[in-house]
Amino acid sequence: MIRLGAHLRGDDPLAGAEARGVDLVQIFLGPPQSFRKPPPRPDAQELKESPVEIYVHAPYRVNVASPNNRIRIPSRKTLANIIDAAEQIGAAGLVVHGGHVTDGEPVEAGFPRWRKALQSFETDLPILIENTASGNNAQARRIEDLARLWEVIGDLNPGFCLDTCHVWAGGEPMEGVVERVLEATGRIDLVHLNDSRDPFDSRRDRHANLGQGYIPGDRLIEVVEKANAPVIIETPGGVHEHCIDLDWIRKRLK
Repeated sequence: MIRLGAHLRGDDPLAGAEARGVDLVQIFLGPPQSFRKPPPRPDAQELKESPVEIYVHAPYRVNVASPNNRIRIPSRKTLANIIDAAEQIGAAGLVVHGGHVTDGEPVEAGFPRWRKALQSFETDLPILIENTASGNNAQARRIEDLARLWEVIGDLNPGFCLDTCHVWAGGEPMEGVVERVLEATGRIDLVHLNDSRDPFDSRRDRHANLGQGYIPGDRLIEVVEKANAPVIIETPGGVHEHCIDLDWIRKRLK
């Protein structure tokens, strides 16, 4: 059976999981737009011993592919700090956006920077690179670029997180996307199942509740069934809206 969960506020993920009837969640460990080190959690041992599986999302500012030392180096340091904090709570994995190089640089210029970053972390925590929704210079928007990235870093055993809104907004056809990603990376470790508030190839990362956006529902379910990986929704709203989205998935699974 495919496991379903939701992205929650980080203050009390166990209560949030119970309210939604799930045992799989995703949280931030600090401000999502900051390079600041996450504060210690008084509930770290409780989270570690809980049957609830917790994925951690890295801050959005992290960009280890950047040529700018003032971005790339703090990004690596931030990821190292997040890895330490995630290990303290027994996290199942760390999700981090693929990042981008600057205009005028070829996409592949960021690949060795990704490799150097991964080599700098001494951890058994799975690091899951997530596809992104926009940018001609993005590392993980186009699947053809993902394949080239994995040629450089694949031997370091990174994981992959597939976000459906990002696929759609980024201009990748939904039909057959799981097969194309698996051909590129050899794996899908986690699915972020989100609908999109905007039309195909909008380059806009704006999530919608399932069945309420532009992505055909059968394509969303196709991703769930074919990826055969844990599924996290990152959809708008609180407990009520998330329960509706989770039921939407359950009713459509074969």
